[in-house]
Amino acid sequence: MTFVVTENCIKCKYTDCVEVCPVDCFHEGPNFLVIDPEECIDCTLCEPECPAEAIYPEDDLPEGQEHFIELNAELSLVWPVIIEAGEPPEDAAEWDGKPDKLKLLER
Repeated sequence: MTFVVTENCIKCKYTDCVEVCPVDCFHEGPNFLVIDPEECIDCTLCEPECPAEAIYPEDDLPEGQEHFIELNAELSLVWPVIIEAGEPPEDAAEWDGKPDKLKLLER
């Protein structure tokens, strides 16, 4: 099993999770983070660190978020690894919890 970054990360892109990851499995895109399922060791450290509550175990995804399993796998192949936390976007708090953000995902 792996952990999956879901829709609520889009445009929030908090990076608190990156600092605790022992295997550097996070990858960064323009407005979203993903987890490389091949690198994730299911340590559970990242999930409680996400202020947007956007990280879930693969087997416990909220309904309607299942497609993020493939999206994390796909984008982790092309986006660079991120190993240090950075500042979230200035408007991150405004986007936290907003529905239907998938159309805003920048690749």
